[in-house]
Parts: sequence; structure tokens; C-alpha cells
Amino acid sequence: MTVVALLRHGDTAWSAEGRIQGRRDPPLSESGRAALRSMALPAACRGMLVVTSPLARCVETAALLGAVDAPREPRLAEMSWGAWEGRRLEELRAELGAAMRENEARGLDFRPDGGESPREVLARVSPWLCSLAGPTLAVTHRGVIRVVLAAATGWDMRGAPPAKLDWSACHLFRLDRQGAPSVEKLNLR
Repeated sequence: MTVVALLRHGDTAWSAEGRIQGRRDPPLSESGRAALRSMALPAACRGMLVVTSPLARCVETAALLGAVDAPREPRLAEMSWGAWEGRRLEELRAELGAAMRENEARGLDFRPDGGESPREVLARVSPWLCSLAGPTLAVTHRGVIRVVLAAATGWDMRGAPPAKLDWSACHLFRLDRQGAPSVEKLNLR
């Protein structure tokens, strides 16, 4: 069995404003950088191979945590939110009304206008999980962490998640021989 730790990138101005980032790539904010400079990886994550999403906010997060040359893995990129990137969810809910509620109720099959569904994110992340040969720390995004949590718990992404995730903590998953995840420890500091 292999262990994978997932860590969300540091904060950006857009995350502070509640904007959907998706594949857009705003840089880390100064407060995001400061928080990372004072962060120490949990003992369970030290010594792991560090891999990062290719988006700059993840690459910089990895560098600030000491993994300056972390390999970039395209399958760890955030879910594409298409035309909704840069928008706020509450604005979309007010504007789209019942259509947005129906879309969100689709769970894993929710699809932003011109974007990808969580199920599609899981389909691209799963082969990467299967490829891991040893303990790995991935610096990635909320969307990726949420689909791995869904796969690990059987959550269909309808309703509340089975656990509240601290987005500044590491989340450990154990992978079976087929790369299927199970929760090892969430919110690890």
C-alpha cells in the first residue's frame, strides 16, 4: 500500500475574494506566502516525494515548502470551471437560480458552463494515483482533493461532504494496489 498526502496551494487574492480560480492562475497573495513561510509539513509528510500541479500557485507553494524543483504533474491541475472562472458561486446561484440548483444537485456530474465535471477530474487523477510507487505529497487544488475524498469515502458529492476539510492542512490517503484511495488521516498538521 502506498500513501499519498494532498495539500492545497496557499491563498491567492482570488481565494480571499471567494472567486472561482479553476485553470486561471492568479499568483499567491502576500498573506498566502507568509502563511506558507511559517508552515512546517507534518511529520508524516516529511521525506515524501513532492509533486505539484503545473499551475503557478501550486509550484510556488511547493517551492516555499522547500521543494523548489518538484516535478509538475498536469493531472493534478484544478477542475476547469470554464466560463465561470473569476466569478463567485453566490453570484452564479443568484443569476442562474433553479438551473444552478439542479446542476449542483448532480454531484459528481455537476458541470460548469464550458468546464469539466468532478467525475472527469477523478478520471484524470485516478491513473496518476495508480502510478505512485512510494509515499508522495501532491500540492494541488480543492477540486482534486474533493474528488479523492469522494472516491475514498463513497461520497457522490451530493449534500455535505463526509468530513470538514481544513484547506491549510495535509490530507493523507492510503492507496490499494489498484490505486483506490481510503482515508488515512484528514486535516493533518
